[in-house]
Amino acid sequence: MNRNIVIGNAWPYANSSLHLGHIAGLISGDILARYYRLTGDNVMFVSGSDCHGTPITERARKEKTSPQKIAEHYDEEFKELFKKINFSYDLYSHTYSEYHKEKVQQLFKKLYDNGYIYEKIEPQCFCEKCNKFLADREIVLNCPECGEETKGDQCDNCLHVPTQEELIGGNCIVCGSKTIQKDNKILYLKLSAFQKDIEDHTQKVNHEWRINAKNETEKYLKQGLLDRAVTRDIDWGVEIPIPGYEDKRMYVWIDAVLGYLTNTMKVCEEKGLNWEDFWKEGHNNKIYMCHGKDNIVFHSIILNALLLGQKENYHLVDTIVSTEYLNYNDQKFSKSKKIGITALEALEIYPIDSLRFHLVNNGPEKKDTNFTPEDFIATHNSELLNKFGNLVNRTLKFKGLEKIKIGTINPEIKELIEKIYEEVGNLIERLEFREATNKIMNLVETANKYYDSQEPWKQIKENEQEFVNTIFTCSNIIANLSNLFEPIMPETTQKIRNYLDLEKPIWKPIYLDKEINVSDKNIEALFERIK
Repeated sequence: MNRNIVIGNAWPYANSSLHLGHIAGLISGDILARYYRLTGDNVMFVSGSDCHGTPITERARKEKTSPQKIAEHYDEEFKELFKKINFSYDLYSHTYSEYHKEKVQQLFKKLYDNGYIYEKIEPQCFCEKCNKFLADREIVLNCPECGEETKGDQCDNCLHVPTQEELIGGNCIVCGSKTIQKDNKILYLKLSAFQKDIEDHTQKVNHEWRINAKNETEKYLKQGLLDRAVTRDIDWGVEIPIPGYEDKRMYVWIDAVLGYLTNTMKVCEEKGLNWEDFWKEGHNNKIYMCHGKDNIVFHSIILNALLLGQKENYHLVDTIVSTEYLNYNDQKFSKSKKIGITALEALEIYPIDSLRFHLVNNGPEKKDTNFTPEDFIATHNSELLNKFGNLVNRTLKFKGLEKIKIGTINPEIKELIEKIYEEVGNLIERLEFREATNKIMNLVETANKYYDSQEPWKQIKENEQEFVNTIFTCSNIIANLSNLFEPIMPETTQKIRNYLDLEKPIWKPIYLDKEINVSDKNIEALFERIK
């Protein structure tokens, strides 16, 4: 029975260009989506631009323009980037779409009707000079946990999320004035009500999670979940659908995380599918969330709480795919300090599939890693050019070869091919993408060793049938590599399928069953040397 798989990539803030670290954190989603499609499962791969909240208004203030224009600019830039790097989204949207707003408001209202959102009058940070209540991100303070200066939404250093009480006494980010306390009417999410249910669910599924996700989620649960404010006093965002709160807006952590659900609804409406097959219990479904480690709690706790609060038998998030950080030359990416390059700039310099491969093979899967141009070039030349590319080139472009004839595949090689799909598939489902890539590269190395041992340049002169068998065996390896590498290097694998007249990729062994005329193919090298 086919599974219904939801894969959600974190919604990036539409306030600045994305760098390679962002791509390293999100490529996991595309690998999973492509893999599950190959297995025959029903996949819903969704994401979008997080266009509301103070990061956008802050950028608009600095550039003396509107939040809408900032959001539109970066949303278009993100769409261009994800298209170029071949992320196979079923829908990449944005939070200012009317469809998204309407659905989020309905879900919010359901939380309110079910008693999980309540009113509270409490002191909030107020700037007398600006004459406004301040959102958390509009406040600068020293983190109560680590002491580092940070904005009030989340500490960049230790990831602590300050409470409303901890924010009082910080400074206004606009004018620098010390904030004061002033009573304000606020709506709160009764997050504490979901403590037991989220604890139980986490214990049931977290054996699949990355260690950072386990630790961060368990830390919050051990401390005890605290109710969180869900309204803020700004004029950019999703309007609150509750009488008396029309002048307030929804916190983006509600708005954005519910986007996985609203995007699924949108795709299903357009394709005539039932969205409940992906998001309700009893439909053989599984839900993945892919993001950097600074987004863990919003997906492991917040999103699950919002789903539980609907009281409609929602399937909760199963798997948290949370990466560590990718640095550039041992420093954090920083546009202001001119450290690193944007992802779009990288795609202008480096081959797309080579970059995808490198970010998987050398990415921050379990620990912070470092990107350098030198390391990238080394990976490209040694792994892709000298090993994979060389195998394809010397097999399919063997001097004088006109046709790949049907021969007898080496039995040891065939045994390897029969086993590797399950092995690599298990690694991908366990989120061990680097090890999965290494396993595939082991097959490439085995193929090259076999090629060298057979010495086809001698066989073609001395024993034609052995030559046919060698080329046939290597060609079948290459055909299967076009399946195995599909989740990682889709452009490269498409080239191979064109060379070998192969149909759509599939996650099971395939074998050539007809002669392939390669003399009339414009077979080019898969990779060029980078100096």
